[in-house]
Amino acid sequence: MSRDTTPIVKQSRREGYALHPKAHKVMARKTGIPGQHAHGRQNKPSLYSTQLREKQKVRRIYGLVERQFARLMDEANRASGAGVLPGELLLQLLERRIDNAVYRAGFATSRRAARQLVGHGHFELNGRRVDIPSIRLKAGDVLTVRSKSTKSSYFAAIKDVFGNTDQAPLSWVKGDINKLRIEVTGLPKREEAEANINEQLIVEYYSR
Repeated sequence: MSRDTTPIVKQSRREGYALHPKAHKVMARKTGIPGQHAHGRQNKPSLYSTQLREKQKVRRIYGLVERQFARLMDEANRASGAGVLPGELLLQLLERRIDNAVYRAGFATSRRAARQLVGHGHFELNGRRVDIPSIRLKAGDVLTVRSKSTKSSYFAAIKDVFGNTDQAPLSWVKGDINKLRIEVTGLPKREEAEANINEQLIVEYYSR
C-alpha cells in the first residue's frame, strides 16, 4: 500500500497546518515553509497555488497519496447532486475511512497512529478481522478490538491514556473505551469534518 513517507512535521510546515500533535511545538518555533530561501517568498499566491495548497493540505490531513485522493474526488463528483455538493461529499468519504473512525472515536492520538493500528490487524469489522485502513464504514458497522490484541500493552493502557479526554462527541461514531468498541450510527456532518478546510478550492482544482 503506497503512502507518503515525508516527515509529518515537514509536511505540516509546508501546508501551514499542524497535521500531527507533535507538529504544534515545532511550528511555534519555526515559521514559514521549509527550504533555505523559504522566508524570502513574499509574492501573493495565485489562485492555482491556493487551490493546490488546499488540496495538498487535506490530502495530507487524511494521509492519502495523490491517486487515492483524486479517485475519491472523482467519485464525489459523480455521486453529487440533489443538494449534495461534491466538496462536502468528498469530506464525508474521507471521514468514513476506518483509520479516521478509529482516530475520531478516541482510540489514537493521530490518524497516522490509527492507520498503524488498523494496518496491524488489531480490529474486527462486524466480527471479521480487517487490516485495510481505507475501508469505508456505513451506518450499523461495529469495530471491535480483537481479543488477542486486548492483551497488548497499548490496549491494556488505553483506558488510562484516552479514558479522560475532552474530545467532543460526534453524531455518527461512538467509541466505548471500556468495551474497546466503536459503533457507526450515521453519516458524518459537514461541520464535524476537520476544521479550517475550504473544500470548494479542491473541487475547483480538479475542475481545471
